[in-house]
Amino acid sequence: MKGGQDGGPRYRRVLLKLSGEAFQGRQAGGIDFSVLNEIAAEIEEVVRIGVRIGVVIGAGNFWRGREAHRVGMDRTTADYAGMIATLINCLALQSVLEKRGLETRVQSAIEVKEIGEAYIPRRALRHLEKGRVVIFGGGTGNPFFSTDTAAALRAVEIGAEALLKATKVDGVFDRDPVGHPEAVHFDRITYTDVLTRDLRVIDAAAVAICRENRLPVVVFNLMKKGNILRAVCGEPVGTILEG
Repeated sequence: MKGGQDGGPRYRRVLLKLSGEAFQGRQAGGIDFSVLNEIAAEIEEVVRIGVRIGVVIGAGNFWRGREAHRVGMDRTTADYAGMIATLINCLALQSVLEKRGLETRVQSAIEVKEIGEAYIPRRALRHLEKGRVVIFGGGTGNPFFSTDTAAALRAVEIGAEALLKATKVDGVFDRDPVGHPEAVHFDRITYTDVLTRDLRVIDAAAVAICRENRLPVVVFNLMKKGNILRAVCGEPVGTILEG
């Protein structure tokens, strides 16, 4: 994959999926604002070269619905609690981006009118056309779906040219590279292979949505500075899911 003909971005509109864990840095939980500011600086770089960007954020630094369910909480209630937790991360990212001079909007799949707009696709598109960073909170607004699925849905709905999935490892491997140093890295892999190999780098429902809509997914290491911009420009970072 190569960058644009003028050396600019390969993708002009993207959806960036960030995990909640990315916000906690080396902390046990919560938000490490030094890390958050580094992420914001990379998003700013992308915006400054004219790329329209939407962001979906998880809530793993505050809440894990499946774990709450495992110890006795009703799954539906636990998932709604997770949706609320994503909004804390959305507001934190919005704040640091706006301090850098970027225009932003938070849109939520669940009603939180005091802090963000209701998610309306046409309004989100209008914000993107005006160069604003649109931060999508509340997951899909439904229990039993991950924020990966929310990211795939929002990417398709806003007409993104790629879904950028930021992780803590250098793309997709045949097994967890953290515990298996011999794990094999894939430069490219098909959606079907991700599902049949049960690689779990991204939620199966999200893979299905991307496959149906022929939306490429770039899985890359967020911990390496500059990788968001490199991914947008089509440089070989991480793994591309397609086909």
